[in-house]
Amino acid sequence: MIRALLVLAATAAALYLAAAAFLYLTQSRQIYFPLRELVTTPAAEGMPYRDVELATEDGVRLHGWFVSAERPRGVLLFLHGNAGNISHRLESIRIFRELGLSVFIIDYRGYGRSEGSPDEAGLHRDALAAWRYLREVENVPAERIVLFGRSLGAAVAAWLAAREQPGAVILESAFTSAADLAAELFPWLPVRLLLRFEYDTRAALAGVRAPVLIAHSRGDEIIPFAHARQLHAAAGEPKAMLEMRGGHNDGFLLSQPHYQDGLARFLEQHLAAPIPPL
Repeated sequence: MIRALLVLAATAAALYLAAAAFLYLTQSRQIYFPLRELVTTPAAEGMPYRDVELATEDGVRLHGWFVSAERPRGVLLFLHGNAGNISHRLESIRIFRELGLSVFIIDYRGYGRSEGSPDEAGLHRDALAAWRYLREVENVPAERIVLFGRSLGAAVAAWLAAREQPGAVILESAFTSAADLAAELFPWLPVRLLLRFEYDTRAALAGVRAPVLIAHSRGDEIIPFAHARQLHAAAGEPKAMLEMRGGHNDGFLLSQPHYQDGLARFLEQHLAAPIPPL
């Protein structure tokens, strides 16, 4: 009997260690789900755009789109989530254009037509390169740039906002940190010891001095609404909360027009009147 219990305990320990090792070794594949093929372009939806190529400080070539709006009040720097590529974000681009914003959206390294492979430091460099492109090439004033990040992109947007001074920041379907979310998904593993990624949105918000809007759905099946409450509490003033309905990936669509109205109110409060075309 004792021998059988020891064998059972040893087997359970081996399985536990194997699961921990698997999570540690494959965590990049658990976080990043890039697709290379662009399935459409803004032109297919009647939106004028131009392809943009830019280089990061470590020499990686990135691809993006600059989608112009008529009489824009500013430019929205769009940092998307962890799956797909820029061609899967046309619905959001359309919404932001209707709100009077031109949109600059990039694919991170390893996504779409961008070179390289994704990692946390690399995504930070990608976001910084996009910011510098808007400031130095497009000559967009910092106060006219709205940083928008969805899901993983919200962590990247918060990181960038803590280092620069945008006109406003919108964080949608965001998590407080990668460690917090992983601990909820794998409560039986010591994920805080295993995780090599931080993506600490809450910590970054402490350094953000721009107006912040937190948008989240109570029905988000991936990132609980509690993360939004904690992020809203961590943000400085001025700040606002926009509650959506629906799931993690479709909340902004299922919540229209409430979602669009909430964005419009936030932008009207914190961005100036439209400016000549950029």
